[in-house]
Amino acid sequence: MQPTSRHRRTHRMLAAAAGLATVGALASAMPASAGQDTATPSHHQGSGRYQDVQLLSFNDLHGNLEPPSGSSGRVTERQADGTTKTIDAGGVEYLATHLREARKNHTYSITAGAGDMVGASPLISGLFHDEPTVDALNKLDLDVTSVGNHEFDEGAKELARLQNGGCHPKDGCYDDHEKFRGADFPYLAANVTDEKTGKPILAPYWVWRKNGVKVGFIGVTLEGTPNIVSAEGVKGLKFGDEVETINKYAKVLQRQGVKSIVALIHEGGAPVSQSYNYDCDSPGPGDGISGPIVDIAKNVTPAVDALVTGHTHQAYACTIDDPAGNPRMVTSASSFGRLYTDTTLTYDRWTGDIARTAVKSANHVVTRDVAKAADMTALIGKWKTLSAPIASRPIGYIAGEIGNAGTESPLGDVIADAQLAHAKSLDPEADLALMNPGGIRAGLTYAASGGEGDGVVTYGEAYTVQPFSNTVNLVNLTGAQLITGLQQQVSGANEAAPKILQVSSGLTYTLDLTKTGAARVVTDSIKLNGAAIDPAATYRVAMNSFLAGGGDGFAELGKGTDVLVGSDDLAAFEAFLTANSSATNPYPVPAANRITVLK
Repeated sequence: MQPTSRHRRTHRMLAAAAGLATVGALASAMPASAGQDTATPSHHQGSGRYQDVQLLSFNDLHGNLEPPSGSSGRVTERQADGTTKTIDAGGVEYLATHLREARKNHTYSITAGAGDMVGASPLISGLFHDEPTVDALNKLDLDVTSVGNHEFDEGAKELARLQNGGCHPKDGCYDDHEKFRGADFPYLAANVTDEKTGKPILAPYWVWRKNGVKVGFIGVTLEGTPNIVSAEGVKGLKFGDEVETINKYAKVLQRQGVKSIVALIHEGGAPVSQSYNYDCDSPGPGDGISGPIVDIAKNVTPAVDALVTGHTHQAYACTIDDPAGNPRMVTSASSFGRLYTDTTLTYDRWTGDIARTAVKSANHVVTRDVAKAADMTALIGKWKTLSAPIASRPIGYIAGEIGNAGTESPLGDVIADAQLAHAKSLDPEADLALMNPGGIRAGLTYAASGGEGDGVVTYGEAYTVQPFSNTVNLVNLTGAQLITGLQQQVSGANEAAPKILQVSSGLTYTLDLTKTGAARVVTDSIKLNGAAIDPAATYRVAMNSFLAGGGDGFAELGKGTDVLVGSDDLAAFEAFLTANSSATNPYPVPAANRITVLK
């Protein structure tokens, strides 16, 4: 029999600010505390000055209840001899088993998340506005999580509903026997405020308490969220600086007598190795990681004892010096529930603070060689039954695995071609299509994933690839604007972490990664159907509504004129596969040779 929740709350965690126009009338409440002072420390952990507190954490689950397929469901492990191997990983049935096993013999155990628990989810969760994932997180005994950018995919009102419960305003209740109760855990959004009131839309912090031990959590998402979420999703909201916000609320917690503090930050870094178990502190502390989280970690107040991060879908457990020059743990557990992090925080009962020198952390694989958690199997079965008529419908056939990896991915080519085909059905003058890589959430696997037969693409699989419900828009851009748009892939907001657009057939160019900034796009190599792009000419360009709004740092693409709004991007993808493949003539795997990359 599976354990019941360790901390069913008698009252729901409510929004921290009342009167938020974009969220509606939410009840105002101060952050609650969890845990009851009913147990005594186990003899394994002692009852003296120091108390070990286990912190289990994960991030970027994205509603992956079932084991992710293809490369999305694997992790790379470094072996003792320096070689690597891949391990199948993920799935909440296995995640639950691993977390429950990890908690054994740990009287003092907290489970935390670093955002993007929902959003861009596979159909089994996304079709039901991620209610299934929230139910699963409740069963996982998640104590607290920060918001991520994807928590705003459907706007602040929907995020408030996920927190507080209730039926969906348009689709109603999915379960005739039980009303959706919302999250048993608090979502923290310290740096997300209402533009009018300046108040956080949800609780900024939360305190875990047990037998006199107090650990505070502050949750933030990346300040650049408006650049990677649709404008409608963040309407009326302001996203503040991560460091300033964390430092502000660390002082608030300290004034309340909470000296042990963990920051849950939905922003991350880029490790030097893709192996989850590499030594991030080799040759020295923090040398194995780069990216935005490094500057954040170096500037967050020393009052914060550990940083749990996410967003980049990478795995690391590093120490980065705080402003006082003391090492501080910074972790991330990849994505899709493939890993979890186990961190030991040594609490000093005399000072109420964490003994930083005793903190240790490691990532662990959510392997699939353990028993499945029965309650998660039942939860998945319930939602699969409801979604099956939609999910299992075949929409096309492929000749092999069409992956979503690389500067130019084979699947990126297919999606760009699908959007151009849809655009031409609306306007025969359409010239080309551009697709943002972040909008492609998974590859298309060839092997059977649900008993439908090798090479069959189901609607559920296509939904997992493109879950955002963007529209395919047509706009006019000058050749000069198109060139600038391509340069914005590798310059400005995207210089440190390039976002390479996937391009439709006929558009070719060279990307020289030996150069820096906009110069990495070789201008005179940009051609459409063999002809050089004319800066003065006008081109009819198809792209999803997110890019057409200037998302992902592509401000120039947001300046298009003569806008024509087409159909849903998933519908365009489905129509393309249906029209261009069959059981006897499956769609071939693209060569992905439209962008020439020089390294």
